[in-house]
Amino acid sequence: MANKDDYEKINSNTDNYFLKTKKILNKFGDTNVTYAVFLRRPGILAIKMAVDWIKFVAAKRKIKISVKSPYKEGDWFGAGEPIIFISGSMKHLVDLETIFLQKIGPSCIAAANAYQMCFDLPKTFFIAMEARHCAGIDMSDMMSYAASVGSKAAKKKKAKGFLGTSVSSSAKFFNLNKGIGTMPHALIGYAGSTLESVRMFHATFPKEDIVILPDYFGKEITDSILVCNEYPSLVKKGKIMVRLDTPSGRYVEGLDLAKSYNVLEKFAPESISEYRSEEELKYLVGPGVSAASIWFLRSKLNEEGFDKVKIIASSGFTNNKCKAMSLANTPIDIIGSGSFLPEKWSETYATADIIKYGSQKRVKVSREYLLKKIK
Repeated sequence: MANKDDYEKINSNTDNYFLKTKKILNKFGDTNVTYAVFLRRPGILAIKMAVDWIKFVAAKRKIKISVKSPYKEGDWFGAGEPIIFISGSMKHLVDLETIFLQKIGPSCIAAANAYQMCFDLPKTFFIAMEARHCAGIDMSDMMSYAASVGSKAAKKKKAKGFLGTSVSSSAKFFNLNKGIGTMPHALIGYAGSTLESVRMFHATFPKEDIVILPDYFGKEITDSILVCNEYPSLVKKGKIMVRLDTPSGRYVEGLDLAKSYNVLEKFAPESISEYRSEEELKYLVGPGVSAASIWFLRSKLNEEGFDKVKIIASSGFTNNKCKAMSLANTPIDIIGSGSFLPEKWSETYATADIIKYGSQKRVKVSREYLLKKIK
C-alpha cells in the first residue's frame, strides 16, 4: 500500500530526463496524453500494485488519470501487446514512468512462472518462499502478489495452486493473516538431532502440525521414521509431514544413481523409458531432491505404515524441475519454492510509449502497431 513516503520519493527515484521534461512542460504548456505499456515476452497480467500506486499519486495531486487494460487480472497476454493504457496530464504522468514500469514487468513474469509451476503439478500445493531471495521488502511483496495471481489463474484450470507464503507481511495476498512455516536447519543444528528439534518444536507449538526436516544429518529415511514412531497419534491424525530438502551435493540416504534408476523403474517406468535431456535426468535421478528420492521416501514411509504422512519438497523447484517431476508423477503433496522469481531479469523489462498527444495519434517509428490498439 502506497504511503506519504512513497510520494515524497518520486523525484529522487525517477529518471532525470523525465524530471527535466516536466519542467519544460511547465514552461511551454501541458497536454493530455495516452501511454501504452508492453513487455517483450508473454506473461500474465498482474498490474494491480502499479494501478493502485498510480491512483494513489492521482489522489495526492488531485488530478484524474485513466488506467485501462484490454485484459483482466490473471489473463495471458502476448509479447509486444499493450497491456495497460494510462491517460492524463503529461506533466503529471511523465515523472511516474520509471516507477510504474518497475511495478508492472516483474510481477507479470513472476505470475506467469507461478502459473506454470501450478499447471505442471496440478495435484500439488505450493508455498511461496521467495522472500529471502528478494532485493528488499517491496520486491518481496510484489513477488508474493504475483504468485497469488498466477495461482488463481491456475486454479481455474483445476490446479491446487498456492496455499500461502512464508512471511506474514504478504500473507494478505493469499487471504491469510500470517506466514506459513515450521523450522529451519538452524534449529536442528541447535537441538543436536532431528528428533530433539521436533520435540522442542512440539513442546513450544503443541497445536501446530509437525514438519520433519531430515536432511541435516544425512538420514532422510532413518530420522523420518524415527520421528513418526515417536508421535504415532499425530501420524494417524495427519499432523506430521516430511520436508525433503537434500542438497545437490549428495544423494538421499540409501540412494545412488543406479538405485535411483531402479526406484523409477519400479514406480514411474514411463519417466525413463524414452529420451530425456541432461537437465531432466538431473531432476529425475540425480543427487539432491529428485523424483526418485521422493518416490523412495514415499515407499519407505508407506512400508512402515505411515501413508498418512505428507511429503513437502523444496530446493530449486524451477519451472523446468516441476515439469520433470510431472514426468514421473512424483508424489509431492506440497512444494516450498521461490523459484517463480524471474530467472532472466531482462525479460521483465516493461516499456512505455506515448501514443496519443491531445487528439493526435503519434508514436516513434517502428512502434506504429501500437496505434492500432487505441480507439
